[in-house]
Amino acid sequence: MYVKLFLIAALSAGLVMSCESRAQNSNLSVDEFEKAIAEKNIQLLDVRTREEYLTDHLKNTLWADWNDRNEFMSRVKALDKSKPVYTYCLSGARSSAATEWLRKQGFIAYNMSGGISAWKRAGKPVEGFKEVKQITMQEYLAQIPADKTVLVDFSAVWCPPCKVMAPVVESLVKQHGSDFVLLKMDGAAQTDICRELTIEAFPTFIIYKKGKEVWRKQGIVEAKEFVSHF
Repeated sequence: MYVKLFLIAALSAGLVMSCESRAQNSNLSVDEFEKAIAEKNIQLLDVRTREEYLTDHLKNTLWADWNDRNEFMSRVKALDKSKPVYTYCLSGARSSAATEWLRKQGFIAYNMSGGISAWKRAGKPVEGFKEVKQITMQEYLAQIPADKTVLVDFSAVWCPPCKVMAPVVESLVKQHGSDFVLLKMDGAAQTDICRELTIEAFPTFIIYKKGKEVWRKQGIVEAKEFVSHF
């Protein structure tokens, strides 16, 4: 009887220790990382510089430069604490620091040991930034009809706040589509027009009436604020 109870207690303790070990181990091997990010409802975060990200990155990656601490903190505010965050950098050092910081903020976060360098050495796939034709200011303004209210959405696929705003904008179109025209711009690709319009962060929303800019705001915006300007 005592032997049986001892075995049950030992197994229970082992199970608890195993769970605690997994919870405390924030560093994953390349193979473990690949398996983890294949799951649904996860957030994948590249914490390298913009130049590094544009060179190559993992598919479906969000981006926030750990070296630019203000930018990093601003972007991760849009991450969902109920979903795990998987981070990576070039070799694992920056993403390890970012993971530690995220965990202190209440996130469930993991780091890829060895970074994207180890990922590529293992023959895993990456994506690169594709050059696109830059539109001119004249071409941009030609897409803004003077007889309609136009909402321009400058976003980027790697931008956490943009991901949060996507369903808000989609809902606006469904509910108030007769009140405005939506023009979506890939801010990450159309760098020239962003520079001319002094767009410094994504998402940035601009409303035009009679062909003139009447309102602008960046970051997270409530639907009612858009509607008040239509």
